Amino acid sequence: MDGAARVLVASNRGPVSYSVGEDGELRGKRGGGGVVSGLSAIEADSSSLWVCAALGEGDREAVRRGVGEPGSRMLAIAPDVFHAAYNDIANSVLWFVHHMLYQTPLEPVFDAGFRDRWAAYETYNAAFADALAEEAAPGAAVLVQDYHLVLVPALLRERRPDLKIGHFSHTPWAPPDYFRLLPDDTAVAVLEGILGADRAAFLTRRWADSFAACCADLLGAEVSADRRSVTHRGRTTRLGVHGLGADADFLRERAGRDDVVERMAALRAEAGPGRKLVVRVDRTELSKNIVRGLLAYRRLLVERPGWRSRVVHVAFAYPSRQDLAVYRDYTAEVSRVADEINAEFGTPDWQPVLLKVDDDFARSLAAYRLADVALVNPIRDGMNLVAKEMPVVSDNGVALVLSREAGAYAELGEDAIVVNPYDVEATAEALNEALTLPDAERADRTKRLAAAATALPPTRWFVDQLTALEEQA
Repeated sequence: MDGAARVLVASNRGPVSYSVGEDGELRGKRGGGGVVSGLSAIEADSSSLWVCAALGEGDREAVRRGVGEPGSRMLAIAPDVFHAAYNDIANSVLWFVHHMLYQTPLEPVFDAGFRDRWAAYETYNAAFADALAEEAAPGAAVLVQDYHLVLVPALLRERRPDLKIGHFSHTPWAPPDYFRLLPDDTAVAVLEGILGADRAAFLTRRWADSFAACCADLLGAEVSADRRSVTHRGRTTRLGVHGLGADADFLRERAGRDDVVERMAALRAEAGPGRKLVVRVDRTELSKNIVRGLLAYRRLLVERPGWRSRVVHVAFAYPSRQDLAVYRDYTAEVSRVADEINAEFGTPDWQPVLLKVDDDFARSLAAYRLADVALVNPIRDGMNLVAKEMPVVSDNGVALVLSREAGAYAELGEDAIVVNPYDVEATAEALNEALTLPDAERADRTKRLAAAATALPPTRWFVDQLTALEEQA
């Protein structure tokens, strides 16, 4: 396929991950999410290619055996380089900066060890740039995804100046004062890496504006009056906004299957008949604010004891990034607080918190359908698709309690009950307001939320980016 691809996508995670069975056979599992759905918008017979990294030993074995998904190329980057780039830099530095999660009296510490890990991140990004340069046809369009690959646009521009290059950020973007936590040369490298693209796109205007402000503040770059472009060292990068939406057709079809209906019955039986359900579905990422959500629910039970035995908090908190100690500790804290609430308020026939930590998509959809209240209170989030998905599949209408720091707030805030994610007392009051929302108003809000949530489904989200990139260049 050398030099043949006209449309290329680059992301850390690819469309399929592999594991090796006890019999030595490779087994592939197709991934989900907006990028996977979006790429399906490209016609199967078009010359498209997805470049991704081998994430584990099963993926690396697939590369060794020459096994792969048609239309994709998996890079078997050395495990130590991948670990340093992915875990130590992408997820432990860049992700922390953009979500503003550092406990600054103690962290970050940028020492010689950081420099070694940053060198691995550079190597990892260079491997992607080399593969894309090799595979892309003349004038091809390349869409690079997320904070794992911020150096790729500039590196690829050096190798292939003929290409149309876009970068999309799925996270928030830190404001300049916080972004300056990074070492100066690292911060410059991140910004200039993305500015190697013809077009840099974000989930909301707020994140795009923060990126532009960082470019002006740290690089002295020229930002256009409408904040739609950044010019640096004679090159102009256009800034775009594409608010990834929920895939309504898929969600509604999947939520109607028998396994979801079975889990609805089981969940209703476990919660108890007639009780209202406050539902959250999240990975145990530090930004999701699960612990404060539990504390707000506890405050609701303290301040408004009339809700005791009448409401259940269904909390699906699926473990995330458990190879990092801080995530393991956070997951343990979620369980500890949930157990504490159950011990304090529970009765023989009422468990206040139903915490589930095993990932079960059908069960999540069952909870979506049954939820009276959706609690989505992240400290900071690029978008948050859960806030968009629940109204789409809700059976009887759902009141959305939404953090103003979620990207989804830009589209859904008008019909949500909005909270400061740090304010536990106010979040408890928001839960009470949501639980007492009149049925007619809740139904009306749900319809408007669902319409806004599905305005830019994944396939259109992807095609819009591609069209904008090709029209610009």
